[in-house]
Amino acid sequence: MTPSSRRLAATAPAPLPEAGLSPARRVILETALHLFAERGYSGTSIRDIAAACGLQGPTLYSHYASKEAVLAEILRIGHDEHLRHVRDALLDCEPDPRAQIRAWTRAHVRFHTDYPMLAVVTNTELHTLSPAALAPVLSVRRQAEQTLHDIIERGRARKVFKALDPWLSAAAIGGMGLRVAFWFAPDDEFTGEQVAETYAEFALRLLGARDK
Repeated sequence: MTPSSRRLAATAPAPLPEAGLSPARRVILETALHLFAERGYSGTSIRDIAAACGLQGPTLYSHYASKEAVLAEILRIGHDEHLRHVRDALLDCEPDPRAQIRAWTRAHVRFHTDYPMLAVVTNTELHTLSPAALAPVLSVRRQAEQTLHDIIERGRARKVFKALDPWLSAAAIGGMGLRVAFWFAPDDEFTGEQVAETYAEFALRLLGARDK
């Protein structure tokens, strides 16, 4: 695959941000993550994952019952880490909605620059999970989304944001951050922090934020 035909710029996954994984499960998940990011979930078989790990099928199945179980674990980790990013940022932030939207956007974008392959899979493969497997993942995703909606509503109530439609504003801010994972790579000309700071400024402008 040539660079011009890749769907994302990153060429290797960052280590998964999950401390409790056994060494065997970590290898399986990080190998599957790489394959899912490169080929998509539907383009990757359980045999592909086992072969890339150097395992026999029965050995892999002793850790995960199915390919869907592997994906569900990856998506859980990704959504948990994204929520942690935004919650930690808001805990360290002053209560002004303008400061909070900067903090939320920086954290959102930093997740996508720190873990681009995880972010791509986390955001593009939700539709492949069964309803039962998807429900806990969506619960975490909605918590992160709700924090953004709450900030925007507080800003509008205090008349520091002039957003015409709060839902569309949240969708635009979230969506522009999601795309970062596709084009950002560790050797990019911009650092992750530079991208996050710039996108935070974009978010304030999108909301029509008033100066203090």
